[in-house]
Amino acid sequence: MSPTLAGIIGLVLLIALFVVRMPIAFAMAFTGFLGFSYVVSLKTGLSLLPRDLFEQLSSYSISAITMFILMGYYAFSAGLGTRLYDAAYKVFGHIRGGLAISSIFACAAFGAICGSSTATAATMGKLAIPAMKKYGYSDTLATGCIASGGTLGILIPPSVIFLIYGFMTEQSIGKLFISGIIPGTILAIFMSIAVYIMCLKNPSYGPRGPKISFREKMITIVKTCDVVILFLVVIGGLLFGFFTPTQAGGIGAAGALLIGLARRELTWQSFIQNTRDALRTACMILTIIACATVLGHFMTISKIPFALSDWVASLKIPPFLVMFIIICIYLIGGCFIDAIPLIILTIPILYPIVISFGYDPIWFGVIIVLVTCMGVITPPVGVNVYVIKGIAKDVPLETIFKGIFPFLLAMIFTTLVLICFPSLATILPDLVVK
Repeated sequence: MSPTLAGIIGLVLLIALFVVRMPIAFAMAFTGFLGFSYVVSLKTGLSLLPRDLFEQLSSYSISAITMFILMGYYAFSAGLGTRLYDAAYKVFGHIRGGLAISSIFACAAFGAICGSSTATAATMGKLAIPAMKKYGYSDTLATGCIASGGTLGILIPPSVIFLIYGFMTEQSIGKLFISGIIPGTILAIFMSIAVYIMCLKNPSYGPRGPKISFREKMITIVKTCDVVILFLVVIGGLLFGFFTPTQAGGIGAAGALLIGLARRELTWQSFIQNTRDALRTACMILTIIACATVLGHFMTISKIPFALSDWVASLKIPPFLVMFIIICIYLIGGCFIDAIPLIILTIPILYPIVISFGYDPIWFGVIIVLVTCMGVITPPVGVNVYVIKGIAKDVPLETIFKGIFPFLLAMIFTTLVLICFPSLATILPDLVVK
């Protein structure tokens, strides 16, 4: 059996293991170990498995993921999400559907200190959904906008997805982080427009809130200055070379703790609980990355990425059509596999094809994150939808899925805008990071 045929059989086995609900990390490691042992030798496979796991789990650079996850959980325990939501409500609450629009911009702001879509959705869901129910918002709009708005957490820096993509493709983490700012802002605006149109067609979806004086708005905004300073210190220090990614995440986590202590909003119980939750999340992600490395070595010796790249090049099709096919792969795959394992699984295969067609790797990273944003809200996986279901237990699951579709259109429009105007993703990295 040729290495390429062995690789194809390995991918079929991997999908079969996913179907029988074997944990994704273990399925990748098992397939990679079996395939590598078959193509090379069992002795080499037995030495590859522990070596790959040790090298990845002991890597300094990959510890940045742990630090940024910790930063997001500590920001939640310090009450930063509450102040961001309050500020957004004071500014946008008087508009039709203003509470939902406030929630979207609060998700964007919290995403700037979190980096996780599920954490953003959970934090804002606990704050915003009870408030929207109190003011007569429909369950469809209330749950749909939070599930969708949570995706801004992986687009606006810092982002765990950008970190993983950067490590796998050896791209600048600083450039990747800052490349998400403009697309994230555009997506938040399109989502807000979707809310306004929904409320315009059906005013009962989101009534207007009370008007707030300009003075009160400014006081509330000033109260969030510590969050802005934390974001600028972390991202600015990373961009201008004062910190490594790991140091930036550690400083962000420490900064969130200090803010919580200074404002007396951090309790010992919440500190312990969020440290434990951050540890669980980080262990899950690092295990997936380490096990994916084993699979990656099998894919390399099977020569599937190179064969696929040569085959695509031989088709003589326009580059934009190749990109369209790749986006469809991520969109369909995101319906069945969570964002992190999907990216880890596909980047080694698809990234060489993208680069061979001359696409900018930073722009491609933004496109991938945008498409995976769609995956975390679309059925049947739809992780964010299930997070919101856990918060709003009285709302049927189909109601939440119904609520995400206007926002899914907003994501599609944002992706199309970035495809038509790729400089929107690269202009800030080119200006700030030399």
